Amino acid sequence: MTMDARKFRILQAIIDDYILTAIPVGSRTISKKYEMGLSSATIRNEMSDLEEEGYIEQPHTSAGRIPSAKGYRYFVDHLMERERLTSAQLKAVRQAMRGEVSEMEEFMRSCCNMISQLTHYTALVAMPEQGRGTLENIQLVPVSDHQVLVVLLASTGIIRHKLIELPMEVKSDDLAYIEQKMRQHLCGKEIKAISYEMLRDMLADYQIREKMAEQALELIEQTLTKETAHKIFTGGVMNMLSQPEFRDIDKLKSMFALIEEDDKLEKLLNSADSDRLTVTIGGEMPVEGVEDCSMVVANYFVNGEKAGSIGVLGPTRLNYGRTVSMMEFIASELSRVMSDKDDKNNKNK
Repeated sequence: MTMDARKFRILQAIIDDYILTAIPVGSRTISKKYEMGLSSATIRNEMSDLEEEGYIEQPHTSAGRIPSAKGYRYFVDHLMERERLTSAQLKAVRQAMRGEVSEMEEFMRSCCNMISQLTHYTALVAMPEQGRGTLENIQLVPVSDHQVLVVLLASTGIIRHKLIELPMEVKSDDLAYIEQKMRQHLCGKEIKAISYEMLRDMLADYQIREKMAEQALELIEQTLTKETAHKIFTGGVMNMLSQPEFRDIDKLKSMFALIEEDDKLEKLLNSADSDRLTVTIGGEMPVEGVEDCSMVVANYFVNGEKAGSIGVLGPTRLNYGRTVSMMEFIASELSRVMSDKDDKNNKNK
């Protein structure tokens, strides 16, 4: 259908009103609340056409109309106006970005909570891609005879640490020797290029005893080469309880089950195009069980290279104009802060 100006305005009024009230919209409501110079009968006729074309639907026989997924898509693509953020919102975002970026998990968790508080929806935040940057330092800290804390510093300023259980006793002298050789061979290399084969060959070159070589491979393989998936933080899950759409207990159970599955959350966050913000609506969602939801995802970058994604998950009735503006600004601030940190690290090399 080629949308004429009158249908254009009526569809926008239905969506604006339903986003605000969560109540099906009738022709009389539009006639009274929106100055269109049209009678209720004319509005009803136009609404019938919009329903026939699939842009709106009637949930119950005696009810008004609500937007369909097709209607929301048309709204986002052609009608949506970005909301201007308030000074208080801008301040809240910048305040959350003042955390210590080197403590990446705490920093990203803070960002996640900030997003959920400002949008009133469920926030999803992926940690920066773990393979990005160069390896700057390695520390192997003995905790007990069979436990070693591996601490890695990346050029992005991200500190990663993992407590490793070893099947055999590790001596502190052996550990210090392994740490020294690993620093010599691995520091300065791209993290994404470090492989099991590289580690094995490196240890063979240094003619490290078999037992020590097994310990070293176990340490670094577990810490570096096996952790490819993004760590994803969620925040504001309980915000769903305030949405009328999720008073249906089955819908709520599906939502809570989704939040517990990292692979599905990663699919949702990967829905964004590589260079821009993406809005995914209803049946467009890449996983099952969230057909009544929409998601706004934005990528953030470190010096022009994609580092990760942030997103909000809400009902299809979410406030698109405000949410898109908020996510664009947060992603730009996150990119700026992390790029600044990366630049400082490079200057200090």
